[in-house]
Order: sequence, then structure tokens, then C-alpha cells
Amino acid sequence: MAKVLERLKQQRCSHVVFTDCKHDVNVKKIVPLVAKLVDNSPRYHRAESTEYSILVIGVPNVGKSSLINSLRRLHLKKGKATPVGGDPGVTKAVLTRIQVCEKPLMYLVDTPGVLAPKLGDVETGMKLAVCGAIHDHLVGEDIMADYLLYALNRQQQFRYVQRYGLAEACDDIGLVLKHVALAQGRTQKVKVLTGTGNVNMVMLNYPAAAYEFLRDFRAGRLGRVTLD
Repeated sequence: MAKVLERLKQQRCSHVVFTDCKHDVNVKKIVPLVAKLVDNSPRYHRAESTEYSILVIGVPNVGKSSLINSLRRLHLKKGKATPVGGDPGVTKAVLTRIQVCEKPLMYLVDTPGVLAPKLGDVETGMKLAVCGAIHDHLVGEDIMADYLLYALNRQQQFRYVQRYGLAEACDDIGLVLKHVALAQGRTQKVKVLTGTGNVNMVMLNYPAAAYEFLRDFRAGRLGRVTLD
């Protein structure tokens, strides 16, 4: 977390709040901070305008809609105002203003995720894909799983060893996915044509295992890992 703060500071982002919208950790800090920053900044028609309208932006699947819903839940005791999901592209258009607080009167505007028109390098794109900012099928779950295993090993994050019942850490994605499939029960029935007739065989489903591997990472079940 300290490294992330230092990187953001270098990018002139001096006001940072780490949040967890599933448990509303630190979410209450956002409205007072935003109000303070807006009050201390130059604005037109300050006397006539007593409300705050804030645009929420970020890469796809980063949790923009979840943040808005969390703020409404905490400050207004209201339910969801915008749909959320584990895949990029759930929010497809700029929505109308959504009230998230009464005092001060604050509205947030949810937006579709945005990415730079051109990524700096392949690894940056791979990191975004592994985190769910790019649709899995555009990259391939098997390729993403292979990169994720490399990233976990590089950072000595070996929680996957115990979770999937491996004897030790390894860099063979095929072996890891085999254990994922066995641990998660990811199998598929395959019809095999033989000289004596058709035979149904149960085989490990490696694509499904790769997806489970990625989903466990995104859910934090493989540890608190930052790819950067």
C-alpha cells in the first residue's frame, strides 16, 4: 500500500482513500473529503449552487457502481441505484445523476469504464485483463492464467499451493490447472468414438479451471496481491 501511495504521489494524486465497498471500509471518508476539496477550489456561481455533482471515472470493472451504491447505503440508507457485475461493460452509458448524500447535497454520475486508446506495452494489457478490465475472451483465459501464475511466483505469493493441493510452488500452468480442476470439480463429459461404439469419458475441463483460477485471484482468495 505504501508503494501505491508513493506512485500516486509521483503522479500528483495527493488525496487518496483506500476503500472496500463490500464492507464499507473507509467509504464514509469520501463525502467529507470531496466536500472539503470542492469548497477549497474555485467554482463559478458558488452562491447560487449549494449542491455537488461529481463524475465517477475509472477503468472497467474497478468498482465505480459499487462505490456509488455503497455511498447511498451509508448516507441515505437506500438500496442499489446502479447495476454491478464481475465483468467489464456492465455500465454501458452515462446515467442520470444519483443522489448519495443529503448533507451536503451530493450527486454522483456513473460512467462506463474507460481505457487509454493505446496501452504502453503487452504486460500492462495483461495486468488489466487479469484484473477483469478487459473481457476474458479477448485475451484468452489460458494465457491470462499463465501470466497470473508467473506474477504470483514472482511476488512469492504461494497461497495457491495450499488452496489447490499442490506439493509445492511451480511454474507449470498445466499442472496448476490440473489441480484447480480436481479441487473445484471442473470436469466435462467427452464422447469418444471407438471400434466397438461410443464411450463417454469424464475429463478435466482446463478452460473452466483457468477461469476459476482467475476468479479466485479477483476475489482475493489467493492473497492481497498488487500486480504493479
